[in-house]
Amino acid sequence: MPKVVDHEQRRKRLVEAVWALAVRGGIEQVTLRRVADEAGVSMGQVQHYYSSMQALIRDALDRATRAVNASIEEAVHAAGATDPETVLRACLHALVGPDEAGTRLMRFSLAAAGRAVSDPTTASVLAPGDDELISFTAGLITAARQERGGGPGGSERVDADICWSLATSLGVDVALGYRTPDAAARVLDHHIDQVLGPDRRGATA
Repeated sequence: MPKVVDHEQRRKRLVEAVWALAVRGGIEQVTLRRVADEAGVSMGQVQHYYSSMQALIRDALDRATRAVNASIEEAVHAAGATDPETVLRACLHALVGPDEAGTRLMRFSLAAAGRAVSDPTTASVLAPGDDELISFTAGLITAARQERGGGPGGSERVDADICWSLATSLGVDVALGYRTPDAAARVLDHHIDQVLGPDRRGATA
């Protein structure tokens, strides 16, 4: 019988080699030859799946981003609650925890940042949250404020953008060892409390 080839597993192996090389020595260390050596495959196999270094880097970024998105979804599911504040905190905290996928994306993103100057596609992957994510987060902020007994502030989209920017920055600090996950979480929680405002649910008239 002919050998069954798992093409997705082969691509994943090559992408993991890109992550390893970039995190160890910077994006300049990533070449098709070095990727082949790191993955323990032939140059021909690398070129079969990726026509250029640019295509391989883009796929590596996309897969790292998808892994983090999956970890955010898992964090929301693990929270086991549907109230907007819990969901909001779970989403943002996914970037500052000791999760392997998040740490890898942060380190790899830093390594690839220089490439973004000349590659618009790389820049778009590394850019802050997209409009859909900002809108979703703004909706969570509005709902959480209402549950706390407050009213809409009118700046929910800006607040959402700042929340993700802060979470990303703190995630970079954790990835580089500048902060512990707990220290980053405390800063993030403090900011979320400031964004949501005082909790008036137990207040009496």
